[in-house]
Amino acid sequence: MHNLAIALHRKGYQVTGSDDEIVEPSKGRLAQLGLLPAEIGWFPEKIHPGLQAVILGMHARVDNPELLKAQELGIRIYSYPEYIYEQCVDKQRIVIAGSHGKTSITSMILHVLQYHNRKFDYVVGARLEGFETTVKLTDDAPIVVIEGDEYLSSPLDRRPKFLHYRHHIGLISGIAWDHINVYPTFDKYVRQFEEFADASPKSGTLIFDETDDLVAVICRKEREDVNSIEYNVHPHVIRNGQTFLITSDDQEVPVRIFGEHNMKNLNGARMVCNRIGVSDDRFYEAIQTFKGAANRLELLGQNAHTTVYKDFAHAPSKLEATTHAVKQQFPNRKLIACLELHTFSSLNKNFLGQYRDTFNDADLSIVYYNPHTLEHKRMENLSEEEVRTAFNNPNLQVYTDSQQLLDFLLSQSWQDKNLLLMSSGNYNGTDMKAFAAQIVK
Repeated sequence: MHNLAIALHRKGYQVTGSDDEIVEPSKGRLAQLGLLPAEIGWFPEKIHPGLQAVILGMHARVDNPELLKAQELGIRIYSYPEYIYEQCVDKQRIVIAGSHGKTSITSMILHVLQYHNRKFDYVVGARLEGFETTVKLTDDAPIVVIEGDEYLSSPLDRRPKFLHYRHHIGLISGIAWDHINVYPTFDKYVRQFEEFADASPKSGTLIFDETDDLVAVICRKEREDVNSIEYNVHPHVIRNGQTFLITSDDQEVPVRIFGEHNMKNLNGARMVCNRIGVSDDRFYEAIQTFKGAANRLELLGQNAHTTVYKDFAHAPSKLEATTHAVKQQFPNRKLIACLELHTFSSLNKNFLGQYRDTFNDADLSIVYYNPHTLEHKRMENLSEEEVRTAFNNPNLQVYTDSQQLLDFLLSQSWQDKNLLLMSSGNYNGTDMKAFAAQIVK
């Protein structure tokens, strides 16, 4: 939401906003542009008939006093994705969807387009090197690339975000049950992606990962005048910890990212770029300098015999893919991998069994969760034994105290070992880069 505010401000709009908590980096960036509210909290008197629109964030409550005032005055209320669409209605809209990989694929496309000085707008879910914000909206860009989230649009609009964008080119990277608090059954979750695929327009394009059986069933369904394009793992080879792409004419292209899941993501991004006029040669030229999105196998520190990565992985499929990727990239090093259970789904006893046998590639697998997070989310407490049973890994180490976990990791010998820290949180406020520096010093 704060990135959208900045994008609209730069477009010349008068933007104001409210929240009950604003933290860094949002706070500093808003303050720098004169957009930070003078007071924190909700003030219905700030809602007046002179407002053209109110954009409602997902986490506002339906009884929010400012929202109630806007409804009373009959002011047009948009969800975030609805307003993005309004800004992009005259552009070619490329929407990247999927339970995993969508941020990486979107980021790769943006990197390639920027490398070749193409005009484009975008909405992406992570910070990218070379991009000041995660949202850009202009009047003259002919295309927009949007990371399409399947989560709800707003408290008033229970439809998934990605349906609002009305894609011309759509991509589905994979489907693995997530957001159990919103989609309590797997079938309901899958149905959202079926609706996304069905929304592909005549003369539109639907690109999908053919190795995901569920995605393939959905996307191979016959749709009138929709062009379907399949992709899988890009041919590649790993030498001494370095990944090289193998092109159709047997050339080798060095890349900075790695892992089979990223080789799929890269190939999906290539298919999209082909559809908007970027040749394979130009794609390969650009992708060599792509370092990855923030928190997606992000390099935190390294020395001659140890590498520390941080990854956003929290869902079972992401956990399995990321752990496997690091182990495969460095087969001669032992891997210590840590997962923080932080999301509603990952902490839910009814969902926890989805992690069965997904955390076995590491030489030492560790799960951490904070009991205070369970209290905050008003969820039932978990025992360490319940976690081990769910993962089907009797050797799994479980920690509920972040300092004890960090002390344990610092006590290890890191000769010829790598560390992988996975979470959508931050291990109870841990400075990950500072901690990685301690590991590799």
